[in-house]
Amino acid sequence: MSDAPFFTAQPDHAWGNKPGKPALPIRAMRRAAIAFVTAAAVTVAAFVSPAAAQGYPTRPVTIIVPYAAGGATDILGRLVAKRLQEKLGQPFVVENRPGAGTVVGADHVARSAPDGYTLLLATSTTLAINATLFKKLPYNPAKDFTAVGLVANVPFVLVANPQLGVKSLKDLIALAKSKPGALTYGSAGNGSPHHLFMELLKSMSGIKMVHVPYKGSAPAMMDVVSSHVSVMISDLTPALAQIRGGKVVPLAVTTAHRLDALPNVPTVAEAGVPGYEATAWQGIVGPAGMPADVVKKLNDELRAFTADPAAKEAFAKVGLQTASDTPAEFDAYINSEIKRWADVVRSSGATVN
Repeated sequence: MSDAPFFTAQPDHAWGNKPGKPALPIRAMRRAAIAFVTAAAVTVAAFVSPAAAQGYPTRPVTIIVPYAAGGATDILGRLVAKRLQEKLGQPFVVENRPGAGTVVGADHVARSAPDGYTLLLATSTTLAINATLFKKLPYNPAKDFTAVGLVANVPFVLVANPQLGVKSLKDLIALAKSKPGALTYGSAGNGSPHHLFMELLKSMSGIKMVHVPYKGSAPAMMDVVSSHVSVMISDLTPALAQIRGGKVVPLAVTTAHRLDALPNVPTVAEAGVPGYEATAWQGIVGPAGMPADVVKKLNDELRAFTADPAAKEAFAKVGLQTASDTPAEFDAYINSEIKRWADVVRSSGATVN
C-alpha cells in the first residue's frame, strides 16, 4: 500500500467550493469520508454475510487428510465427508496430503482461505505433539487454525510378549524395577504416540526401559510377537488380532475407562498408575479466521454425526471411539494438549529438525 495520505490538498474548486469561499478543512473531509466508507462497509457486510453463511456450502468442500489413503485416519475422513455431503448438499472431497509427520497437509490448510471450503482432519500429532517435537514448524498449531470440532479418540493398549512372563502392569513394573534398562519397548517412531505414551508411563511409574523405534506400528508389533522387544503400547485395532490369537498379553488400556473390545483388561490407572490417561484424537479444523456461523454449522453436523449409533459402530470397526465438543471446548483442549505433551516430548529427547 502507498504511504501517501488518503487525501491530499486540492484547490478550492476541486472540492466544489467557490473561489474566495472558505474551504472545508482537509481533516474534516478525511473524517467524513472515512465515516462514510466505514458505514457503507458495515451496511454491505450486514446485508451479505448472513445470506452467505445461510447458504454455506455453495460449492465443493475439500477435507485434507494428512496421511496416505487406506489407514484409519483416511477411513475416518471419508466417513465424515460422506455424512457432511449428505446433510449439507454439496460434495465434501477427501484429499490425501501425507508427509513430514502430517506437516505437509496441515501447512496447506493453514495457508488456505478461511472461508470453510478447505478443512483439515487433524490429529493429536498435528496439533499437539508437533508443536514441541519440531524445532521449526511452518505453522503455529495454537494460532493458525480454527477449531471446528473433535470427532474421534484413538484408544491404545499396553501389550507384552508371553515369554516375558508378566500377567499384569504391576508385574511389568516390578520386573522393570528389578532390571533397570534391561527391558525394551517398540514404537512407531520417535515422537509417535506409541513412543510418548510409554515415556509418560515410564515417568509416572518410575521405571527405565530402552526405546526401539520402528518405521510404523506394524513392524514394531511383529517384533513384540517374535520377542525381539519386550512390550509395546499399540493402537487398539492392530493389537486386537494378536491379543485374540494369544500372541501378546494385554496388560492395560491407556484410556480413562475400560474398552468394550477388552472388557476384562483394566485401565493403566486401575492397574497401578493413578492419574494416567493417554489417547490420540482426531478432529476437524480450518484456517484461522473462519466465520463463526460456518463453524457452528459444521460443528452441529459433526456432533449429530458422532451421536449416531451407526457412526459409533463404523468408528469401532477401525479402532476409534466417537467424540464431540463445541468449537470453544475443542480449542481449549488443543491448547491444553500442547502444554501437556510438551514436557513429555522434551524429557524423551525426541526432536525433528
